[in-house]
Amino acid sequence: MLYYALVFLVVALIAGALGFGGIAGASASIAQVLFFIFLILFVVSLVLRLLRRV
Repeated sequence: MLYYALVFLVVALIAGALGFGGIAGASASIAQVLFFIFLILFVVSLVLRLLRRV
């Protein structure tokens, strides 16, 4: 999932540099959502791992 967030971020940067504002904004929004989903899942997996060891 982090891979896809980075891909959308790169697409947003390239589209922004070329002047495609709509595509850049949409790609940046998708990248942001995917990154936050990744963070939430990462924290949940860390908590579950810590609870499993106890």
